[in-house]
Amino acid sequence: MERKDTIKMYKLPVEVKFCRKCTVSNQRPRITFDENGVCSACNFAEYKKTKIDWAQREKELKELCDRFRRNDGGYDVIVPGSGGKDGGFVAHQLKYKYGMNPLTVTWAPLKATEIGRKNLDAFIASGFDNILGTPNGKTTRRLTELAFRYLGDPFQPFIYGQTNFPMHMAVNHGIQLIMYGENGEVEYGGDMKNAHRPTRDIQDHDTHYFSGMPPEFWTEHGVSLADLKPFAAPPYESITKNKTEIHFFSYYKFWDPQENYYYCREHTGFTPNPERSQGTYSKYASLDDKIDGFHYYLAYIKFGIGRATSDAAHEIRDGKITREEGVALVKRYDGEFPHKYFDEFLDYCNITEAEVHEVVDSWRSPHLWEQKEGVWQLKYASYLDTPV
Repeated sequence: MERKDTIKMYKLPVEVKFCRKCTVSNQRPRITFDENGVCSACNFAEYKKTKIDWAQREKELKELCDRFRRNDGGYDVIVPGSGGKDGGFVAHQLKYKYGMNPLTVTWAPLKATEIGRKNLDAFIASGFDNILGTPNGKTTRRLTELAFRYLGDPFQPFIYGQTNFPMHMAVNHGIQLIMYGENGEVEYGGDMKNAHRPTRDIQDHDTHYFSGMPPEFWTEHGVSLADLKPFAAPPYESITKNKTEIHFFSYYKFWDPQENYYYCREHTGFTPNPERSQGTYSKYASLDDKIDGFHYYLAYIKFGIGRATSDAAHEIRDGKITREEGVALVKRYDGEFPHKYFDEFLDYCNITEAEVHEVVDSWRSPHLWEQKEGVWQLKYASYLDTPV
């Protein structure tokens, strides 16, 4: 299989550098580093702690709620979520602290885990209305296979649906406000254009979430436009007619994933996995889908940034662990192959083990990877210890 040019595709710098404060490198797409070698996510984390007047932001949140709150018993806000700690935190705060009436919406996992379904059921039982969107299983499997083979990310079709389903529900139910949790671009490192505003332009969806793949890519591989419709955004005219607005709760309230976990354990019945997720050390994030691990593993192959790197970087910024502790966790867990659900992944994608490894190796960029005695190794893993 032809090797992919990840440098060109994702506009990656050839020289690898690690942030002086966290564990992330400049290989994360759209991240930027300042003149002191500190990443944009770390700088934003410091800005959150020292510059933002959170009392004023809460006042803005109350004004937003007053603007959209309905008095006829109808839903006044869409909250996307799967019953996890983040969507659960947002929905519970909006309903029980700010008096909103949220409709929670969930895009079905590709292959649901037992703990994921348990948490969704517990969340609904804790006091929420929920709509579960479940697309055509045959189409979803085909899209997942194609995304893995050609985009190097089996999660891409799920991301399509997860992002667009809330907009469909907003239009269908005449609800103008959609409240997401965190703005991932600014919290984890990416495009900072929306760092100081609560909203996101609808047009940014294509840039940040869909890898620039037009519908023609999918139809050329036998997927009809009708099959694609549940995964695609509603017509732009219907979104504007509905006056749909997308807001981020993290603009209004200090965003701390670990604290969200504690909150939801108390209020929405959330329970962590009894074992850590493969590829990282945590037990309470991204628990819903058996395919999850392959999304994170391919990110490790493409960018040298796995699940442990992302988790550790955020916890360093939040003051939960030191950089030294984060580096140790990355070295121990990052890049761990997600073998627990490997057989199910092969069956779901109708692919062989040999084909999987062929696809994986096609995404190893020479500026990141080298073979030593027949074993693939990251060239710059040791740079974590001495960031430059």
